[in-house]
Amino acid sequence: MTPDLLVVIAQEASTPSKFAQMVVDGVNLGGIYALLAVGFVIIFRATQVLNFAHGALAALGAFLVASFATVLDIPGRWIPNAPAWVSWTGAVFLALIAAALIGMALERVFLRPMVGEELFAVAIVTLGMDIVVRNITNDWIGPQPRPLGDPFGISVFDLGWVRIPYTVVTQTVVALLAVALIAYFFRSRMGVAMRATAFDQEAARAQGISVGRVFSTSWAIGAVLAALAGIFISLFPRRSTGVDPTTAFFAFRAFPAIIIGGLDSVVGALVGGLIVGFAEAGASSYLVGENWEFLGTGFAGIVPYLLMMVVLIIRPYGLFGTEEIRRV
Repeated sequence: MTPDLLVVIAQEASTPSKFAQMVVDGVNLGGIYALLAVGFVIIFRATQVLNFAHGALAALGAFLVASFATVLDIPGRWIPNAPAWVSWTGAVFLALIAAALIGMALERVFLRPMVGEELFAVAIVTLGMDIVVRNITNDWIGPQPRPLGDPFGISVFDLGWVRIPYTVVTQTVVALLAVALIAYFFRSRMGVAMRATAFDQEAARAQGISVGRVFSTSWAIGAVLAALAGIFISLFPRRSTGVDPTTAFFAFRAFPAIIIGGLDSVVGALVGGLIVGFAEAGASSYLVGENWEFLGTGFAGIVPYLLMMVVLIIRPYGLFGTEEIRRV
């Protein structure tokens, strides 16, 4: 075997596989969409409210991490000589706690008085909340992106045939842990109360369940999951500059996942998120080049919506959504 042939073989071995790289990107996108979708579905199941402020909560969560980690240096200033990842993880936990409290406050101030009103009116209230929270957050962020100060940077596990960013590995672990905790939560006393409230609020109240507490808890969980998604949206490989005013709009790309899976199904939210993530990643990887110029440069961004329309035509309530039966 000639030296030139050995060089060619070595170069080919070190070139990432297009399919493997697409899978990594699909896991990254799918995990983010799943986190957003599950948070949205939990709020909808408990309160029957379409939360249009979900994207704003995602951007707020990322901004809180940027503030705690890079501006206030909390809790880093309280832990001298601590490793960077310890300080940053502490900043993330503080940001998630703050996001949960903000979610509970928004529900108590703006939505609790709307109990019993038309769902359309409540949805409009959440749209107003989105505008208010997003504009306040954008004013704090300013015109330049805010880095989150994460210890990962653009580091990757280079296996030769695939490059996996550290952030994707972390996101996958966090997403699996979040799913496990949510599954455990729904088996707890509060989780059962939430499921009962979602089924019939009046019956749940008659059984002594505090519906207000259920509403508050659902918004806290939804805000935490949105904040987690916002953090991963603002990290490499999605972004390497940090959170910016467009972060909230990225979160709206999870709506096809929510609709595909079903508005009231947590399992559907997970499946829908992965379907949309892999579909978008596949389109970005394969529907490009001279042979696909007629589709336009932004075709990958509309693939989730095309999938959503197909699913709605076949199953109007989504893949796992509960079908409503109405007498006419």
